Amino acid sequence: MLAREKVANTYLGKGVAIPHGMPQDRELIRRTGLAVLQVPDGVAWQPGDTARLIIGIAARADEHLGILGNLTGLLYDDEMVARLAITPDPQEVVAALSAPRVDAPLSEPGEPFEAGLAVEAVVGSAHGLHARPATAFAEAAKGFDAEVMVRHGTHRANGKSLAGLLRLGVKAQGRVRISARGPEASAALAALQRLIEESEPEEVFSGEPAHGWAPLAAGATVRGLAAAPGLAIGPVRLLRQRKIVVARCAKDPERERQRLGEALSMARAELQELYQEVRERSGPAGAAIFLAHAEFLSDPELLARADRRIARDESAGWAWRETIEEEAESLSKLDDPLLASRATDLRDAGTRVLRRLGGVIEEKAELPREPVILLAEDLTPSDAAGLDPARVLGFCTAGGGPTSHAAIIARSLEIPAVVGAGPAVLHQRDGVPAVLDGDNGILYIDPSEEDLAAARAARSALVHPCDEEHRDRHEPAVTTDGVRIEVDANAGLAKEASQAVAAGGEGVGLLRSEFLFLERDTAPSEEEQYAAYREAAEALGGLPLIVRTLDAGGDKALPYLPMPAEENPFLGVRGIRLCIARPELFRTQLRAIFRAAAHGSIKILYPMVSDVAELREALAITEEVRREMGAGRLETGIMIEVPSAVAMASELAGLVDFFSIGTNDLAQYVLAMDRGHPLLARQVDGLHPAVLRMIDQTVRAAAGKGTRVGVCGGVAGEPLGALILIGLGVTELSVSIPSIAAIKARIRNVSMADAQGLARRALACESVEAVRALGKG
Repeated sequence: MLAREKVANTYLGKGVAIPHGMPQDRELIRRTGLAVLQVPDGVAWQPGDTARLIIGIAARADEHLGILGNLTGLLYDDEMVARLAITPDPQEVVAALSAPRVDAPLSEPGEPFEAGLAVEAVVGSAHGLHARPATAFAEAAKGFDAEVMVRHGTHRANGKSLAGLLRLGVKAQGRVRISARGPEASAALAALQRLIEESEPEEVFSGEPAHGWAPLAAGATVRGLAAAPGLAIGPVRLLRQRKIVVARCAKDPERERQRLGEALSMARAELQELYQEVRERSGPAGAAIFLAHAEFLSDPELLARADRRIARDESAGWAWRETIEEEAESLSKLDDPLLASRATDLRDAGTRVLRRLGGVIEEKAELPREPVILLAEDLTPSDAAGLDPARVLGFCTAGGGPTSHAAIIARSLEIPAVVGAGPAVLHQRDGVPAVLDGDNGILYIDPSEEDLAAARAARSALVHPCDEEHRDRHEPAVTTDGVRIEVDANAGLAKEASQAVAAGGEGVGLLRSEFLFLERDTAPSEEEQYAAYREAAEALGGLPLIVRTLDAGGDKALPYLPMPAEENPFLGVRGIRLCIARPELFRTQLRAIFRAAAHGSIKILYPMVSDVAELREALAITEEVRREMGAGRLETGIMIEVPSAVAMASELAGLVDFFSIGTNDLAQYVLAMDRGHPLLARQVDGLHPAVLRMIDQTVRAAAGKGTRVGVCGGVAGEPLGALILIGLGVTELSVSIPSIAAIKARIRNVSMADAQGLARRALACESVEAVRALGKG
C-alpha cells in the first residue's frame, strides 16, 4: 500500500480514501477482502486531503470492481458519504457499498427505458471501451434522433456522453447492452452495435532495446516504464506547471453561461487546428485524441452539471473546473490503467476551456528553448503535441503510462520517453547531465564522462535520419534532376516566424491572422495588428510572408462579432464572406498589412473564395485601401478550398498572382465529410484520388495563366503527399515548422521525373488506400 501511495494518491475525494496495493503483489493475497475505517474527525492523507472514510482493499483479481463502481457513484451523494463516515451501524456501510449503482434514469419514473429496443455487443478492441471507440460511439449516437443508453453490468450511462461511457470501465471483450428509443432507435442500434464490435485498439509500445548501452556508474538511477524508444543525452529541466485562478461566485448566471459557451466554442476551434497539425506531423494515431477532447467539450452530462452549478451563482470558471475535476477523479479510480489514464485527457480538454475563463491567469510555463531532457509530473496530449524534437531530446514523467496519448505522440515524433517513474523525477536539479533510456524505461542522473561518451557512441550507431535532416535543414530542396521547390512554414503566431527560419523554412507560406482576433472581447486595433505583422516580417529578414486575411466563422466564433445562428456554419458566413460582410474589420486589417509591408516581403491571401464575384469585391476593397494609404501594390492570392473555386480556377487565376491550396478544407468539401467528426475524420484524407484530381485540375488551370500554385494543407507535410504534389506541378509547400527539415530532405532524394510518375499513378487510383500503398512500394 505504501508503494501504491508513492506513485498514485488513493484519496478518492469527498473525504474517502481507498488504499490498496500494487498489481505485481496480487499473488501475496490469499483471499480478497475489504476493511473499512471511520475517522469522524478526519486524518491527513496527502497534502490538502482529509480522509474520514478509509476503505482498504486487498484483491486477488477484479472481484472488488463492483464495489468500487458503487463507491464512485456514492461520491455524487454528499449526504450519504458524510453519514457513512459516522454511522455506528456496520451494515449501513455494507449495504451502501454493495447496492448496485445506477446512473440517473434516462426515462420517466415507472417507464423502464430498457423495455424498448436493445442489442448486446462485445467490445472488439483489445483494450476495452477506451477513448477512441468511446468518442466515435458518443458522436455517432448524437447523430440519431433517439435516446441511447449503454449498460455494463449494473452500471449504465448516457450513450451520448463520452465521460459517462468511459466511466463504465468496460475492459477487453466486455459485454454491453445498448438500448434506444425514439424515431431512429432501430437505425441507431444497428450502427452503434457495429461500431462497438469493430472498435480499434489503442497503440501499445513494445520493442526490444536497440542500443545495447548501460552505464558503469551514475549518480542516481530513476526507474519507470518504457514509453518511446531511443537514447537521449543532455541536461535535465523540470517543467513547472502553473495554476489558473478563477473566482468562485458570480452574480449574473446568464452572463456566465454566455462566457462558458464562448470559451467552449473557441476551445473546440483550437482543437480542430491542433488535430490537423498533429495529424500532419505524427499521423492519425497521435492526432485522434484531440477529436476525443473536442467530444468532451460537447458532452451533454458535463455541460448540464456545469450549468446547474452556474444556476447556483457559481462563476463559469469555477463551475467548469469543479465539474471536470469531479469527473476526472471518477475516471482516475477505474481499475483499468488505460481507462483511468483518460482522466488526464479530460483535464487537458477542460484546462483548454478554463484558460479562457480565469479571472487571474498565471500562464502555463514555457517549454525550453535549449535542448534538454524534460522532467514533469505528467504531460498532457496538448503538452506533447507542442514538443519540438530539436529542443526536447526526451522526457521522463512521474506519472502516466505507455498507453497514454502523450506517449503515443512521443513515439510518433521519435522522442525517447520514460513514464510512471514516481516522485523522484521531480527532485532532480536543473542542468544536471543525464541519459534517458527510452527502451528500458530508465533515467540515469549525472553519469560519468566515460558513460556519456559511450552513450553518444551508442546513439550515433543507431543511424538516426532526423540528425542528418536537421543538419541540412537550411539547404534548398532541389530534386536530383535540378528542380527547386520552395518549402515554407505554416504559422499561427507572429513569434513563430523566427522559429520557421531556424527550422529551415524559406518563408511563411501561411500566417493565420485569426490568432489576433480570437480569445478576446474586442477586435484587435490597426496598431496591434501592424505590430504583429511587422514583427513577423522583420523576423523573416526579407523572406516572403503570406498573411491570410481573417478566416473566422464556421468553427471559429468571435464573441464580439455576434452572428445569426447557422444550421451549418461551415457552409455559412466564414472566410472572405465574413470580411466582405464586415468591411470595417477587413479594411482595418488591410491597412495594418500595407503598413507592415514596408518592413518585409508581405503578400495577401484571401480565404474561402468560392466565385469570381467574391474575389473581385475583395480586390476592389483592397485597392481602395491601398490608394487611400498611398501604398505600393502587394501580391495577392486566394485559398483553393471549395470545389467551385477549382471549377473556376482558370478565371480566378487571371485575377491573382498565386493560389494556395488548403487540402484540409478542400478534402472536407469534396468528400462532404466534417473533418472534425470523430467518426469520419480519419476518412477526410487529402490524398483521396478525388482530392488529388481537384488539385491536378487547379494546377493545370493556373499554369495556363502563369499563376503560381502552392499547398499549405496537411498533405504538404507528409513525405508521400509532398512528392505527389510536386509531381502534379505544385512549386511551393507550406508545412508545420517541425516538418520542414524532413520534407526538404525527402525532395532532395527524388527526381522530378519519378515524382511525376508517382503523381500519375496516384491520379489513376480508385481509393485513398491505394494511393497510400504507393508509398510502401
